[in-house]
Amino acid sequence: MLRECADHATPRQCDILIELFEAELSSRAASRARRLMHRARVPVRKTLDSYDWSPVALPADITREHLTTLDFLNGCEDLVFYGDVGTGKTHLAIALVTQACLEGIPARFFTAAGLVDHLRNAKHAGRLDKELAALSKNELLVIDELGYIPIDTDGARLLFQAIADAYEQRSLIITTNLAFSQWGQVFGNDDMAAAAIDRIVHHGRMITFTGQSYRMANALMK
Repeated sequence: MLRECADHATPRQCDILIELFEAELSSRAASRARRLMHRARVPVRKTLDSYDWSPVALPADITREHLTTLDFLNGCEDLVFYGDVGTGKTHLAIALVTQACLEGIPARFFTAAGLVDHLRNAKHAGRLDKELAALSKNELLVIDELGYIPIDTDGARLLFQAIADAYEQRSLIITTNLAFSQWGQVFGNDDMAAAAIDRIVHHGRMITFTGQSYRMANALMK
C-alpha cells in the first residue's frame, strides 16, 4: 500500500496516510498496554517517574538503567529486593511491572500469600497445570512480601514450584525483609529453601533497601 502511495499519490497524501498508520499503531499499543495492566493485577498504579531511589543500594555490576530499561528481562535475570518494611521495595516492583506493560511486555504481580492461594485454589479445582502455564506467559513475575505471612507445607511446595518453573524462563522479582538464611522459615525446611535460593541467585542479584520507613516518616499519627 505504501509502495502504491509512493507511485501514485501526492506527497501530502502520503504524509496523511503515514500519519493514519502511526495513529493506528499508537492506538493498538495503548490498548495492549491497558489489557496487560488489567491482567497484571497490581494493587495500585506506581510509575518509575515518581520513585525515590535514595534508599536503593545497587550491586556494583549493574546500573539503575539496567532496571528502568527492563534490560534484566533479556537474560531472564531475577531480582531480590531486600530491606525493612516501608523502604520502597513494593513501589519499585510495581513500577517495573507498570513499565513492562507500557512496553507491551506481559507481567504479573502477586503477594507471596496471594500466589499460594491462587495456586492452591487451582490445585483443588484440578487446573494447577493450566494456571502454571498461564503464569509462564508472563516475562516478569513479582512475588511480593515473601515471609510476611506464614505459609503451610503444601503452600510452600506450590511457591517453590512457581519459582522452579520460572528458572531460566522468565524474570522474578521477590520482595522480602528476610535474609536468605531465614528463608527456611518460609518454606518449612532448609532444603527446599536452599533449592529455591540456588535457582534465584544463579542469574539473580540482591538489591538492598535501607533507611526509614516512608510511611512512618510521613505518617499523620506521630
